[in-house]
Amino acid sequence: MNTLTLRASSSRRGSLACVGMGMTLGSHLTPLARSHIERADVVFAALSDGVVEKWLQRMHPDVRSLQPYYKEGKSRLKTYKEWVALMMAEVRASKRVCGVFYGHPGIFAWSPHKAIEMARAEGFEAHMEPGISAEDCLYADLGIDPGRFGCQHSEASQLLFYERRIDPTGYLVLWQVGLVGDWSLGRFQTGPAYRQVLVERLGEDYPLDHEVIVYRGATLPIEKPRVRRVALRDLPHIALTAEETVVLPPAAPLKLNQAMRERLNALDKLEKAGMETQT
Repeated sequence: MNTLTLRASSSRRGSLACVGMGMTLGSHLTPLARSHIERADVVFAALSDGVVEKWLQRMHPDVRSLQPYYKEGKSRLKTYKEWVALMMAEVRASKRVCGVFYGHPGIFAWSPHKAIEMARAEGFEAHMEPGISAEDCLYADLGIDPGRFGCQHSEASQLLFYERRIDPTGYLVLWQVGLVGDWSLGRFQTGPAYRQVLVERLGEDYPLDHEVIVYRGATLPIEKPRVRRVALRDLPHIALTAEETVVLPPAAPLKLNQAMRERLNALDKLEKAGMETQT
């Protein structure tokens, strides 16, 4: 190794890129995300599907799975902190590190945000590269335009843990309903009794016969999205996984705000009068 090479290696700083794999294997990976993976010294993978992880290993010789750090009864927050520590150890060792996460790395993913925050605070270059998320797939697969009636998103447990306002004139998207009510962050699933509490909370704003959609996007090219429609009251009695999302379509029409409309009409008249005066 010559002197120039030694100087370059000694002055090199570590870096971190957290990228999204997208939801469907192969077809959702962006060119920029692929570039970060291929150029990295080490790749950490938080991918719950073993098939996807094996596919990633074909792109890079050093892929380290983060999935074994999950344990039943162990707080997921503790697991996520361990992930951050693993990635930051390699960044501090002057490695180009790439963390690969399902979907979008910034959606329902604590570790990428924390690792990037920590890396930047320590003076390292850190970047998040977006990916196609479960939310993106949901809009396409269910034919929902969030701009038509509005769309409210919430982690399901937040509706029970906190006082939240629900707007039944728009779409309500509930994430991780299969884990609703878990304070410990250590369970992989909660049972029907917990979902019954959620239904009772939702029953304050929706009729119990209101049709809800249970959705799971496709993760493999050979799969199709899974879509089930059930009455709200039946939500506790169906099998539900943490990966499935529950969507409540609007239950009431948008109500016209007449006072606001009159105010805007008055502004329109003033603006029109001003334009006529200038001409």
